[in-house]
Amino acid sequence: MKSQTTTEAIWSHLSSDLWRFIRRRVPDDHVADDLLQETFMRVHRNIGTLQDAERLAAWVYQIARNVVHDHHRQAMHSMAALTDAENVSDVDHEPPVGMRGITWLNEMIQSLPDGYRQAVLMAEIEEQSQQEVADRLGLALSGAKSRIQRGRALLKEVLQQCCSFELDVRGRVLDCDPKPNQQTCRDCGEGMA
Repeated sequence: MKSQTTTEAIWSHLSSDLWRFIRRRVPDDHVADDLLQETFMRVHRNIGTLQDAERLAAWVYQIARNVVHDHHRQAMHSMAALTDAENVSDVDHEPPVGMRGITWLNEMIQSLPDGYRQAVLMAEIEEQSQQEVADRLGLALSGAKSRIQRGRALLKEVLQQCCSFELDVRGRVLDCDPKPNQQTCRDCGEGMA
């Protein structure tokens, strides 16, 4: 790509691969189309902030990851608000529609021992602070932190049995793909039924 990068050049170079990347992480083609458009809107708005043209593809893919993450977070919050508004108990135990990643992650969390399951669910899925977890579970803050950390460690062990993870420099998950011939989970990556 040229040193003077344009949104159009990025589109023609990356859009089809980027669409497939997004599609693996969302429930249908229409959502993938919308998120691809949002990704390129963000690319266009922020192209001036790109500092290293050598890392253009990584920069664009990170934007796409953020767009997908924002989509899932918004969908999860919308489902929670809908559930609260309707106060329907049947919906409380079902995973949000169209959120493949959340479905398999919930299943993995449900496999944790009782003492850790609720703490991890509250911290990771409900995005509650450690203090909120402590308050809801009737624990001291240090006890809640310990449960969350130990639960995360147990969850990490389970996840590493089935998936390979791409992490950023701070250890946050950027991407995951199932290991070949894994049997632990089936819906967390591309090409799995």
